[in-house]
Amino acid sequence: MRAAPTILHLDMDAFYASVEQASKPSLRGKAVIVGGLGPRGVVATASYEARRFGVHSAMPMAQARRLCPNGAYLIPRFRLYQAVSEIVMGLLRELSPLVEPLSLDEAFVDLEAGGVAFDSAAARAAGERLRADIRAATGLSGSVGLAGSKMLAKVASEEAKPAGLLLIEPGTERELLAPMSVRTLPGVGPVTGQHLRRAGITTVGELAEAGEDELVRMLGRSHGVGLHRMALGLDDRPVVAERDTKSVSVEDTFDVDLHDRVRIRYEVQRLADRCVGRLRDSGHSGRTIVLKVRRYDFSTLTRSETLRGPTDDIAVVREAAARLLESVDTTGGVRLLGVGVSGLADYTQEDLFAFALAAEGEEAGSDPAGLEPAGPDAAGPDPATDTAGAGGAVEAGSDGPAGVVGAPGAVGASGAGLDPVGGVGGAQVSAGADGAVEAGPDGPDVAAEERGADVAPGSGPGEGVGVGRRWGAGSDVRHAVYGAGWVQGSGVGRVTVRFERPGSGPGRVRTFRVDDPELAPSDPLPLVGDGPAAAAG
Repeated sequence: MRAAPTILHLDMDAFYASVEQASKPSLRGKAVIVGGLGPRGVVATASYEARRFGVHSAMPMAQARRLCPNGAYLIPRFRLYQAVSEIVMGLLRELSPLVEPLSLDEAFVDLEAGGVAFDSAAARAAGERLRADIRAATGLSGSVGLAGSKMLAKVASEEAKPAGLLLIEPGTERELLAPMSVRTLPGVGPVTGQHLRRAGITTVGELAEAGEDELVRMLGRSHGVGLHRMALGLDDRPVVAERDTKSVSVEDTFDVDLHDRVRIRYEVQRLADRCVGRLRDSGHSGRTIVLKVRRYDFSTLTRSETLRGPTDDIAVVREAAARLLESVDTTGGVRLLGVGVSGLADYTQEDLFAFALAAEGEEAGSDPAGLEPAGPDAAGPDPATDTAGAGGAVEAGSDGPAGVVGAPGAVGASGAGLDPVGGVGGAQVSAGADGAVEAGPDGPDVAAEERGADVAPGSGPGEGVGVGRRWGAGSDVRHAVYGAGWVQGSGVGRVTVRFERPGSGPGRVRTFRVDDPELAPSDPLPLVGDGPAAAAG
Protein backbone atom coordinates (compact mmCIF):
# COMPACT_ATOMS: atom_id res chain seq x y z
CA MET A 1 0.00 0.00 0.00
CA ARG A 2 1.22 3.44 -0.92
CA ALA A 3 0.84 6.58 1.14
CA ALA A 4 -0.55 8.47 -1.88
CA PRO A 5 -3.17 7.41 -4.50
CA THR A 6 -0.68 7.24 -7.38
CA ILE A 7 -1.91 4.04 -9.04
CA LEU A 8 -4.43 4.79 -11.77
CA HIS A 9 -6.85 2.32 -13.32
CA LEU A 10 -8.55 3.23 -16.59
CA ASP A 11 -11.59 1.34 -17.85
CA MET A 12 -13.19 2.54 -21.08
CA ASP A 13 -16.98 2.70 -20.85
CA ALA A 14 -18.80 -0.08 -22.79
CA PHE A 15 -15.83 0.05 -25.16
CA TYR A 16 -16.96 -1.93 -28.22
CA ALA A 17 -20.49 -0.54 -28.10
CA SER A 18 -19.20 3.01 -27.56
CA VAL A 19 -16.92 2.71 -30.59
CA GLU A 20 -19.90 1.59 -32.66
CA GLN A 21 -22.02 4.49 -31.42
CA ALA A 22 -19.22 6.96 -32.13
CA SER A 23 -18.79 5.68 -35.69
CA LYS A 24 -22.54 5.40 -36.38
CA PRO A 25 -24.33 8.65 -35.44
CA SER A 26 -27.80 7.13 -35.83
CA LEU A 27 -27.05 4.71 -32.94
CA ARG A 28 -26.07 7.32 -30.36
CA GLY A 29 -28.33 7.14 -27.35
CA LYS A 30 -29.77 3.79 -28.48
CA ALA A 31 -29.34 0.22 -27.30
CA VAL A 32 -26.31 -1.36 -29.04
CA ILE A 33 -25.22 -4.95 -28.50
CA VAL A 34 -21.94 -6.26 -29.98
CA GLY A 35 -21.15 -9.95 -30.23
CA GLY A 36 -21.64 -13.16 -32.18
CA LEU A 37 -24.90 -12.95 -34.11
CA GLY A 38 -25.38 -16.67 -34.69
CA PRO A 39 -27.87 -18.80 -32.74
CA ARG A 40 -25.15 -19.54 -30.19
CA GLY A 41 -23.55 -16.12 -30.17
CA VAL A 42 -22.53 -14.40 -26.93
CA VAL A 43 -22.71 -10.71 -25.99
CA ALA A 44 -19.26 -9.10 -25.90
CA THR A 45 -20.39 -5.62 -24.85
CA ALA A 46 -23.72 -3.86 -24.40
CA SER A 47 -24.19 -0.10 -24.33
CA TYR A 48 -25.56 1.48 -21.18
CA GLU A 49 -28.88 1.97 -22.98
CA ALA A 50 -29.06 -1.81 -23.55
CA ARG A 51 -28.05 -2.58 -19.97
CA ARG A 52 -31.26 -0.96 -18.75
CA PHE A 53 -33.06 -3.93 -20.33
CA GLY A 54 -30.88 -6.41 -18.42
CA VAL A 55 -28.44 -7.16 -21.23
CA HIS A 56 -24.84 -7.72 -20.10
CA SER A 57 -21.52 -9.20 -21.23
CA ALA A 58 -21.27 -13.00 -21.57
CA MET A 59 -25.05 -13.33 -21.96
CA PRO A 60 -26.29 -15.63 -24.76
CA MET A 61 -27.29 -13.48 -27.72
CA ALA A 62 -30.67 -15.22 -27.97
CA GLN A 63 -31.50 -14.13 -24.42
CA ALA A 64 -30.34 -10.57 -25.18
CA ARG A 65 -32.69 -10.42 -28.18
CA ARG A 66 -35.61 -11.46 -25.97
CA LEU A 67 -34.79 -8.80 -23.38
CA CYS A 68 -34.07 -6.03 -25.90
CA PRO A 69 -35.80 -6.88 -29.19
CA ASN A 70 -35.36 -3.38 -30.65
CA GLY A 71 -31.64 -3.07 -30.01
CA ALA A 72 -28.98 -2.79 -32.73
CA TYR A 73 -27.09 -6.10 -32.92
CA LEU A 74 -23.68 -5.78 -34.57
CA ILE A 75 -20.71 -8.03 -35.33
CA PRO A 76 -17.40 -7.08 -33.64
CA ARG A 77 -14.87 -5.03 -35.63
CA PHE A 78 -11.72 -6.04 -33.79
CA ARG A 79 -9.29 -4.19 -36.02
CA LEU A 80 -11.06 -0.90 -35.38
CA TYR A 81 -11.15 -1.58 -31.64
CA GLN A 82 -7.44 -2.39 -31.73
CA ALA A 83 -6.68 0.86 -33.55
CA VAL A 84 -8.65 2.92 -31.01
CA SER A 85 -7.04 1.00 -28.15
CA GLU A 86 -3.57 1.87 -29.44
CA ILE A 87 -4.47 5.56 -29.30
CA VAL A 88 -5.65 5.22 -25.70
CA MET A 89 -2.63 3.17 -24.61
CA GLY A 90 -0.37 5.76 -26.23
CA LEU A 91 -1.91 8.45 -24.03
CA LEU A 92 -1.30 6.28 -20.96
CA ARG A 93 2.36 5.79 -21.87
CA GLU A 94 2.75 9.56 -22.01
CA LEU A 95 1.93 9.56 -18.29
CA SER A 96 4.31 6.80 -17.22
CA PRO A 97 6.63 4.10 -18.56
CA LEU A 98 4.86 1.62 -16.26
CA VAL A 99 1.58 0.79 -18.02
CA GLU A 100 0.03 -2.64 -17.46
CA PRO A 101 -2.66 -3.37 -20.09
CA LEU A 102 -5.28 -5.88 -18.99
CA SER A 103 -7.27 -5.86 -22.24
CA LEU A 104 -7.96 -3.53 -25.17
CA ASP A 105 -9.94 -1.16 -22.95
CA GLU A 106 -8.39 -1.48 -19.50
CA ALA A 107 -4.99 -0.78 -17.92
CA PHE A 108 -3.12 0.18 -14.75
CA VAL A 109 -0.69 3.13 -14.69
CA ASP A 110 1.96 3.93 -12.08
CA LEU A 111 1.84 7.73 -11.96
CA GLU A 112 4.68 7.92 -9.46
CA ALA A 113 7.06 6.08 -11.82
CA GLY A 114 6.34 8.67 -14.48
CA GLY A 115 6.95 11.58 -12.12
CA VAL A 116 3.41 12.82 -12.80
CA ALA A 117 1.98 12.63 -9.30
CA PHE A 118 3.20 12.15 -5.75
CA ASP A 119 0.11 13.32 -3.85
CA SER A 120 -3.69 13.29 -4.11
CA ALA A 121 -4.07 16.67 -5.81
CA ALA A 122 -1.57 15.90 -8.56
CA ALA A 123 -3.05 12.41 -9.07
CA ARG A 124 -6.57 13.82 -9.48
CA ALA A 125 -5.31 16.43 -11.94
CA ALA A 126 -3.55 13.71 -13.98
CA GLY A 127 -6.73 11.62 -14.05
CA GLU A 128 -8.91 14.50 -15.19
CA ARG A 129 -6.38 15.45 -17.86
CA LEU A 130 -6.29 11.87 -19.11
CA ARG A 131 -10.07 11.70 -19.44
CA ALA A 132 -10.09 14.95 -21.43
CA ASP A 133 -7.27 13.77 -23.69
CA ILE A 134 -9.08 10.48 -24.44
CA ARG A 135 -12.26 12.36 -25.27
CA ALA A 136 -10.38 14.69 -27.62
CA ALA A 137 -8.45 11.90 -29.37
CA THR A 138 -11.22 9.31 -29.73
CA GLY A 139 -14.53 10.92 -28.84
CA LEU A 140 -15.01 8.20 -26.19
CA SER A 141 -15.32 8.30 -22.41
CA GLY A 142 -13.39 6.35 -19.82
CA SER A 143 -13.73 5.90 -16.08
CA VAL A 144 -10.69 6.49 -13.85
CA GLY A 145 -9.93 5.10 -10.41
CA LEU A 146 -7.05 6.37 -8.25
CA ALA A 147 -5.79 4.67 -5.10
CA GLY A 148 -2.73 3.41 -3.29
CA SER A 149 -3.07 -0.14 -4.67
CA LYS A 150 -4.15 -1.90 -7.86
CA MET A 151 -7.15 -3.58 -6.27
CA LEU A 152 -8.52 -0.36 -4.83
CA ALA A 153 -7.87 1.56 -8.06
CA LYS A 154 -9.93 -1.01 -9.97
CA VAL A 155 -12.72 -0.83 -7.40
CA ALA A 156 -12.65 2.96 -7.69
CA SER A 157 -12.95 2.96 -11.51
CA GLU A 158 -15.90 0.55 -11.29
CA GLU A 159 -17.63 2.84 -8.80
CA ALA A 160 -16.92 5.85 -11.05
CA LYS A 161 -18.73 4.38 -14.08
CA PRO A 162 -19.80 5.72 -16.43
CA ALA A 163 -17.49 8.57 -17.42
CA GLY A 164 -16.39 9.48 -13.91
CA LEU A 165 -13.36 9.67 -11.64
CA LEU A 166 -13.06 8.42 -8.07
CA LEU A 167 -10.03 8.87 -5.82
CA ILE A 168 -9.72 6.74 -2.68
CA GLU A 169 -7.69 8.55 -0.04
CA PRO A 170 -5.26 6.30 1.86
CA GLY A 171 -6.74 5.44 5.26
CA THR A 172 -10.35 5.36 4.05
CA GLU A 173 -10.19 1.93 2.37
CA ARG A 174 -11.90 -0.11 5.09
CA GLU A 175 -14.78 2.34 5.40
CA LEU A 176 -15.32 2.38 1.63
CA LEU A 177 -15.10 -1.38 1.13
CA ALA A 178 -17.16 -2.51 4.14
CA PRO A 179 -20.70 -2.15 2.64
CA MET A 180 -19.73 -3.52 -0.79
CA SER A 181 -20.66 -7.01 -1.97
CA VAL A 182 -17.98 -9.69 -1.67
CA ARG A 183 -18.26 -10.06 -5.46
CA THR A 184 -16.52 -6.68 -5.71
CA LEU A 185 -13.20 -8.28 -4.77
CA PRO A 186 -11.04 -9.89 -7.48
CA GLY A 187 -11.15 -13.66 -7.28
CA VAL A 188 -14.68 -13.87 -5.89
CA GLY A 189 -16.77 -15.40 -8.66
CA PRO A 190 -20.22 -17.00 -8.57
CA VAL A 191 -19.03 -20.22 -6.91
CA THR A 192 -16.96 -18.55 -4.16
CA GLY A 193 -19.67 -15.94 -3.68
CA GLN A 194 -22.32 -18.63 -3.19
CA HIS A 195 -20.04 -20.49 -0.76
CA LEU A 196 -19.57 -17.34 1.31
CA ARG A 197 -23.27 -16.53 1.17
CA ARG A 198 -24.14 -19.91 2.67
CA ALA A 199 -21.83 -19.01 5.55
CA GLY A 200 -23.68 -15.71 6.05
CA ILE A 201 -20.93 -13.55 4.50
CA THR A 202 -22.27 -11.16 1.86
CA THR A 203 -20.29 -7.93 2.31
CA VAL A 204 -16.59 -7.09 2.37
CA GLY A 205 -16.96 -5.88 5.96
CA GLU A 206 -18.33 -9.26 7.03
CA LEU A 207 -15.49 -10.94 5.16
CA ALA A 208 -12.93 -8.92 7.12
CA GLU A 209 -14.66 -9.67 10.43
CA ALA A 210 -14.71 -13.41 9.71
CA GLY A 211 -10.96 -13.54 10.21
CA GLU A 212 -8.18 -15.22 8.33
CA ASP A 213 -8.46 -18.57 10.10
CA GLU A 214 -12.15 -18.98 9.25
CA LEU A 215 -11.59 -18.07 5.60
CA VAL A 216 -8.69 -20.51 5.36
CA ARG A 217 -10.93 -23.23 6.76
CA MET A 218 -13.66 -22.44 4.24
CA LEU A 219 -11.63 -21.69 1.10
CA GLY A 220 -8.15 -23.12 1.60
CA ARG A 221 -4.97 -21.38 2.66
CA SER A 222 -4.02 -19.58 -0.54
CA HIS A 223 -7.47 -18.25 -1.39
CA GLY A 224 -8.45 -17.58 2.20
CA VAL A 225 -5.35 -15.58 3.09
CA GLY A 226 -5.54 -13.56 -0.12
CA LEU A 227 -9.24 -12.69 0.30
CA HIS A 228 -8.76 -11.62 3.89
CA ARG A 229 -5.95 -9.25 2.90
CA MET A 230 -8.08 -7.75 0.13
CA ALA A 231 -11.02 -7.34 2.52
CA LEU A 232 -8.69 -5.24 4.71
CA GLY A 233 -7.69 -3.19 1.66
CA LEU A 234 -4.16 -4.63 1.55
CA ASP A 235 -2.58 -5.18 -1.88
CA ASP A 236 1.14 -4.83 -2.55
CA ARG A 237 1.17 -5.93 -6.20
CA PRO A 238 3.28 -3.60 -8.39
CA VAL A 239 2.29 -2.29 -11.81
CA VAL A 240 4.10 -4.52 -14.31
CA ALA A 241 4.66 -3.20 -17.82
CA GLU A 242 5.46 -6.58 -19.38
CA ARG A 243 3.44 -9.68 -18.57
CA ASP A 244 4.49 -13.09 -19.85
CA THR A 245 2.05 -14.90 -22.10
CA LYS A 246 1.13 -18.22 -20.48
CA SER A 247 -0.75 -19.86 -23.34
CA VAL A 248 -2.13 -19.32 -26.83
CA SER A 249 -5.47 -20.78 -27.90
CA VAL A 250 -8.35 -20.48 -30.36
CA GLU A 251 -11.85 -21.91 -30.22
CA ASP A 252 -15.03 -21.93 -32.30
CA THR A 253 -18.67 -22.41 -31.34
CA PHE A 254 -20.89 -23.90 -34.04
CA ASP A 255 -24.44 -22.89 -34.90
CA VAL A 256 -25.41 -26.57 -35.23
CA ASP A 257 -23.89 -29.46 -33.29
CA LEU A 258 -21.30 -31.40 -35.29
CA HIS A 259 -21.83 -35.16 -35.51
CA ASP A 260 -19.71 -36.16 -38.51
CA ARG A 261 -16.37 -37.42 -37.21
CA VAL A 262 -14.58 -36.42 -40.43
CA ARG A 263 -15.91 -32.88 -40.14
CA ILE A 264 -14.85 -32.71 -36.47
CA ARG A 265 -11.32 -33.84 -37.40
CA TYR A 266 -11.18 -31.17 -40.09
CA GLU A 267 -12.28 -28.44 -37.65
CA VAL A 268 -9.61 -29.54 -35.14
CA GLN A 269 -6.94 -29.32 -37.87
CA ARG A 270 -8.17 -25.88 -38.90
CA LEU A 271 -8.05 -24.67 -35.28
CA ALA A 272 -4.55 -26.13 -34.89
CA ASP A 273 -3.42 -24.11 -37.93
CA ARG A 274 -4.86 -20.89 -36.51
CA CYS A 275 -3.37 -21.59 -33.09
CA VAL A 276 0.12 -22.10 -34.54
CA GLY A 277 -0.29 -18.90 -36.52
CA ARG A 278 -0.98 -16.94 -33.35
CA LEU A 279 1.83 -18.78 -31.58
CA ARG A 280 4.35 -17.75 -34.25
CA ASP A 281 3.04 -14.18 -34.34
CA SER A 282 3.76 -13.91 -30.61
CA GLY A 283 7.29 -15.25 -31.11
CA HIS A 284 6.73 -18.34 -28.97
CA SER A 285 6.72 -22.10 -29.14
CA GLY A 286 5.12 -24.53 -26.70
CA ARG A 287 5.39 -28.01 -25.24
CA THR A 288 1.83 -28.84 -24.18
CA ILE A 289 -0.99 -29.21 -26.71
CA VAL A 290 -4.51 -28.85 -25.29
CA LEU A 291 -7.79 -29.90 -26.92
CA LYS A 292 -11.10 -28.53 -25.61
CA VAL A 293 -14.41 -30.16 -26.54
CA ARG A 294 -17.83 -28.96 -25.39
CA ARG A 295 -20.46 -31.56 -26.14
CA TYR A 296 -24.16 -31.32 -26.92
CA ASP A 297 -25.08 -31.44 -23.20
CA PHE A 298 -22.70 -28.54 -22.32
CA SER A 299 -20.23 -30.90 -20.63
CA THR A 300 -16.69 -29.68 -21.37
CA LEU A 301 -13.75 -32.04 -21.74
CA THR A 302 -10.08 -31.09 -22.00
CA ARG A 303 -7.27 -33.36 -23.08
CA SER A 304 -3.57 -32.47 -23.15
CA GLU A 305 -0.31 -33.95 -24.35
CA THR A 306 3.16 -32.74 -23.40
CA LEU A 307 5.85 -33.05 -26.06
CA ARG A 308 9.54 -33.74 -25.47
CA GLY A 309 10.40 -30.16 -26.39
CA PRO A 310 8.73 -26.90 -27.45
CA THR A 311 7.56 -26.60 -31.05
CA ASP A 312 5.79 -24.22 -33.41
CA ASP A 313 5.46 -26.79 -36.21
CA ILE A 314 1.96 -26.95 -37.73
CA ALA A 315 2.26 -30.66 -38.52
CA VAL A 316 3.32 -31.55 -34.97
CA VAL A 317 0.48 -29.57 -33.36
CA ARG A 318 -2.04 -31.03 -35.83
CA GLU A 319 -0.95 -34.58 -35.12
CA ALA A 320 -1.04 -34.08 -31.35
CA ALA A 321 -4.51 -32.50 -31.50
CA ALA A 322 -5.73 -35.38 -33.70
CA ARG A 323 -4.40 -37.93 -31.19
CA LEU A 324 -6.16 -36.13 -28.35
CA LEU A 325 -9.42 -36.12 -30.32
CA GLU A 326 -9.32 -39.90 -30.62
CA SER A 327 -9.72 -40.16 -26.83
CA VAL A 328 -12.95 -38.12 -26.81
CA ASP A 329 -16.42 -39.54 -27.47
CA THR A 330 -18.23 -37.14 -29.83
CA THR A 331 -21.16 -39.37 -30.85
CA GLY A 332 -23.75 -37.16 -29.13
CA GLY A 333 -22.62 -34.03 -30.98
CA VAL A 334 -20.10 -31.21 -30.46
CA ARG A 335 -21.01 -27.53 -30.04
CA LEU A 336 -17.52 -26.08 -29.37
CA LEU A 337 -13.95 -27.05 -30.23
CA GLY A 338 -10.71 -25.41 -29.15
CA VAL A 339 -6.98 -26.00 -29.57
CA GLY A 340 -4.34 -24.39 -27.38
CA VAL A 341 -0.63 -24.49 -26.65
CA SER A 342 0.89 -23.88 -23.22
CA GLY A 343 4.29 -24.33 -21.61
CA LEU A 344 5.58 -21.53 -23.82
CA ALA A 345 9.21 -20.86 -24.70
CA ASP A 346 11.05 -18.53 -27.05
CA TYR A 347 12.87 -21.35 -28.84
CA THR A 348 11.93 -24.68 -30.43
CA GLN A 349 13.32 -28.18 -30.08
CA GLU A 350 14.44 -27.89 -33.72
CA ASP A 351 16.57 -24.88 -32.73
CA LEU A 352 18.49 -27.03 -30.26
CA PHE A 353 19.21 -29.64 -32.95
CA ALA A 354 20.35 -26.87 -35.29
CA PHE A 355 22.76 -25.54 -32.65
CA ALA A 356 24.15 -29.05 -32.11
CA LEU A 357 24.65 -29.61 -35.84
CA ALA A 358 26.32 -26.21 -36.17
CA ALA A 359 28.71 -27.12 -33.36
CA GLU A 360 29.52 -30.42 -35.03
CA GLY A 361 30.13 -28.60 -38.31
CA GLU A 362 32.57 -26.24 -36.62
CA GLU A 363 34.46 -29.19 -35.13
CA ALA A 364 34.68 -30.80 -38.58
CA GLY A 365 35.81 -27.52 -40.15
CA SER A 366 39.50 -28.42 -39.69
CA ASP A 367 39.17 -30.91 -42.57
CA PRO A 368 37.79 -28.91 -45.50
CA ALA A 369 38.19 -31.86 -47.85
CA GLY A 370 35.81 -33.85 -45.72
CA LEU A 371 33.02 -31.42 -46.54
CA GLU A 372 33.26 -31.93 -50.31
CA PRO A 373 30.90 -34.59 -51.75
CA ALA A 374 32.77 -37.54 -53.20
CA GLY A 375 30.41 -37.96 -56.12
CA PRO A 376 26.84 -37.81 -57.35
CA ASP A 377 25.67 -40.41 -54.86
CA ALA A 378 27.06 -38.39 -51.99
CA ALA A 379 25.01 -35.34 -52.83
CA GLY A 380 22.13 -36.48 -50.64
CA PRO A 381 18.48 -37.04 -51.50
CA ASP A 382 16.84 -35.19 -54.34
CA PRO A 383 15.12 -32.14 -52.89
CA ALA A 384 12.23 -32.62 -55.28
CA THR A 385 11.44 -36.08 -53.88
CA ASP A 386 12.55 -35.69 -50.27
CA THR A 387 9.42 -35.35 -48.10
CA ALA A 388 10.98 -36.34 -44.81
CA GLY A 389 11.62 -32.75 -43.71
CA ALA A 390 9.15 -31.14 -41.33
CA GLY A 391 9.07 -28.03 -43.47
CA GLY A 392 7.79 -29.92 -46.49
CA ALA A 393 4.73 -31.15 -44.66
CA VAL A 394 3.93 -27.68 -43.44
CA GLU A 395 4.29 -26.08 -46.84
CA ALA A 396 2.15 -28.71 -48.47
CA GLY A 397 -0.65 -28.05 -46.05
CA SER A 398 -0.56 -24.27 -46.04
CA ASP A 399 -3.69 -23.91 -48.15
CA GLY A 400 -5.87 -26.33 -46.24
CA PRO A 401 -5.82 -29.17 -43.76
CA ALA A 402 -3.52 -31.96 -44.82
CA GLY A 403 -5.22 -35.24 -45.56
CA VAL A 404 -8.63 -33.65 -46.08
CA VAL A 405 -9.54 -33.78 -49.74
CA GLY A 406 -12.42 -31.60 -50.78
CA ALA A 407 -13.08 -30.50 -47.20
CA PRO A 408 -16.26 -28.44 -47.09
CA GLY A 409 -15.69 -24.73 -47.02
CA ALA A 410 -11.90 -24.98 -47.25
CA VAL A 411 -10.37 -21.60 -48.00
CA GLY A 412 -7.14 -20.44 -49.51
CA ALA A 413 -4.42 -18.49 -47.79
CA SER A 414 -5.92 -15.24 -49.02
CA GLY A 415 -8.63 -15.49 -46.39
CA ALA A 416 -11.39 -14.56 -48.80
CA GLY A 417 -13.52 -17.57 -47.97
CA LEU A 418 -15.88 -18.45 -45.15
CA ASP A 419 -15.68 -21.09 -42.48
CA PRO A 420 -17.62 -24.29 -43.22
CA VAL A 421 -21.37 -24.28 -42.74
CA GLY A 422 -22.28 -23.69 -39.13
CA GLY A 423 -18.85 -22.43 -38.10
CA VAL A 424 -19.09 -19.24 -36.15
CA GLY A 425 -15.33 -18.76 -36.31
CA GLY A 426 -13.71 -15.69 -34.85
CA ALA A 427 -16.94 -13.71 -35.09
CA GLN A 428 -18.29 -15.87 -32.30
CA VAL A 429 -17.09 -14.30 -29.10
CA SER A 430 -16.71 -15.81 -25.69
CA ALA A 431 -16.73 -12.97 -23.20
CA GLY A 432 -15.49 -13.07 -19.65
CA ALA A 433 -16.76 -11.06 -16.75
CA ASP A 434 -14.96 -7.98 -17.94
CA GLY A 435 -16.22 -8.33 -21.48
CA ALA A 436 -12.83 -9.30 -22.79
CA VAL A 437 -13.23 -11.17 -26.00
CA GLU A 438 -11.57 -14.51 -26.36
CA ALA A 439 -12.17 -14.92 -30.08
CA GLY A 440 -9.08 -14.57 -32.23
CA PRO A 441 -9.26 -11.64 -34.67
CA ASP A 442 -6.48 -13.09 -36.76
CA GLY A 443 -8.42 -15.81 -38.53
CA PRO A 444 -9.59 -15.43 -42.12
CA ASP A 445 -13.21 -15.81 -41.03
CA VAL A 446 -12.96 -12.71 -38.85
CA ALA A 447 -11.19 -10.74 -41.55
CA ALA A 448 -14.03 -11.48 -43.94
CA GLU A 449 -16.78 -10.52 -41.50
CA GLU A 450 -15.01 -7.35 -40.37
CA ARG A 451 -14.69 -6.21 -43.95
CA GLY A 452 -18.40 -6.61 -44.46
CA ALA A 453 -18.79 -9.47 -46.92
CA ASP A 454 -18.12 -13.14 -46.96
CA VAL A 455 -18.69 -15.96 -49.37
CA ALA A 456 -21.19 -18.75 -49.16
CA PRO A 457 -19.75 -22.15 -48.26
CA GLY A 458 -18.13 -23.80 -51.20
CA SER A 459 -17.26 -20.57 -53.00
CA GLY A 460 -13.64 -20.00 -53.76
CA PRO A 461 -11.41 -17.11 -52.82
CA GLY A 462 -12.14 -13.94 -54.72
CA GLU A 463 -15.72 -14.90 -55.55
CA GLY A 464 -17.25 -12.25 -53.29
CA VAL A 465 -19.63 -10.79 -55.87
CA GLY A 466 -22.62 -12.93 -56.69
CA VAL A 467 -25.67 -14.53 -55.19
CA GLY A 468 -23.60 -16.08 -52.40
CA ARG A 469 -22.46 -12.70 -51.05
CA ARG A 470 -23.52 -11.81 -47.52
CA TRP A 471 -23.11 -8.63 -45.51
CA GLY A 472 -22.59 -8.67 -41.73
CA ALA A 473 -24.71 -6.26 -39.68
CA GLY A 474 -22.58 -3.27 -38.67
CA SER A 475 -19.81 -3.84 -41.22
CA ASP A 476 -18.30 -0.96 -43.18
CA VAL A 477 -19.08 -0.50 -46.87
CA ARG A 478 -18.57 2.08 -49.59
CA HIS A 479 -20.85 2.79 -52.53
CA ALA A 480 -19.50 4.24 -55.74
CA VAL A 481 -22.19 6.94 -55.71
CA TYR A 482 -23.27 7.44 -52.09
CA GLY A 483 -19.91 7.01 -50.36
CA ALA A 484 -19.18 5.47 -46.94
CA GLY A 485 -21.82 3.70 -44.89
CA TRP A 486 -22.55 0.64 -42.79
CA VAL A 487 -24.79 -2.38 -43.14
CA GLN A 488 -28.03 -2.24 -41.17
CA GLY A 489 -29.19 -5.66 -42.30
CA SER A 490 -29.49 -8.04 -45.22
CA GLY A 491 -31.71 -10.84 -46.46
CA VAL A 492 -33.84 -12.06 -49.35
CA GLY A 493 -31.17 -10.94 -51.79
CA ARG A 494 -31.11 -7.36 -50.50
CA VAL A 495 -28.77 -5.36 -48.24
CA THR A 496 -29.78 -2.18 -46.41
CA VAL A 497 -27.09 0.45 -45.88
CA ARG A 498 -27.13 3.66 -43.84
CA PHE A 499 -24.81 6.31 -45.26
CA GLU A 500 -23.23 8.33 -42.46
CA ARG A 501 -19.85 8.93 -40.92
CA PRO A 502 -18.42 9.82 -37.48
CA GLY A 503 -19.19 13.42 -36.61
CA SER A 504 -22.11 13.72 -39.01
CA GLY A 505 -25.81 13.60 -38.25
CA PRO A 506 -27.89 10.46 -38.82
CA GLY A 507 -27.63 9.47 -42.48
CA ARG A 508 -30.09 8.22 -45.08
CA VAL A 509 -30.92 4.56 -45.61
CA ARG A 510 -30.85 2.85 -49.01
CA THR A 511 -31.38 -0.74 -50.12
CA PHE A 512 -29.40 -2.55 -52.83
CA ARG A 513 -29.09 -6.02 -54.30
CA VAL A 514 -26.53 -8.10 -52.40
CA ASP A 515 -24.52 -8.44 -55.62
CA ASP A 516 -24.62 -4.73 -56.52
CA PRO A 517 -21.24 -4.14 -58.23
CA GLU A 518 -21.09 -0.55 -56.93
CA LEU A 519 -21.19 -1.69 -53.30
CA ALA A 520 -17.95 -2.96 -51.73
CA PRO A 521 -16.50 -3.66 -48.27
CA SER A 522 -14.55 -0.76 -46.79
CA ASP A 523 -12.11 0.11 -44.03
CA PRO A 524 -13.53 1.88 -40.95
CA LEU A 525 -13.38 5.66 -40.87
CA PRO A 526 -11.46 7.37 -38.01
CA LEU A 527 -13.63 8.34 -35.06
CA VAL A 528 -11.99 11.77 -34.78
CA GLY A 529 -10.10 13.61 -37.52
CA ASP A 530 -7.72 11.48 -39.60
CA GLY A 531 -6.31 9.25 -36.85
CA PRO A 532 -4.83 5.79 -37.09
CA ALA A 533 -8.24 4.15 -37.04
CA ALA A 534 -8.55 5.07 -40.68
CA ALA A 535 -6.09 2.35 -41.50
CA ALA A 536 -7.82 -0.31 -39.41
CA GLY A 537 -9.30 -3.35 -41.10
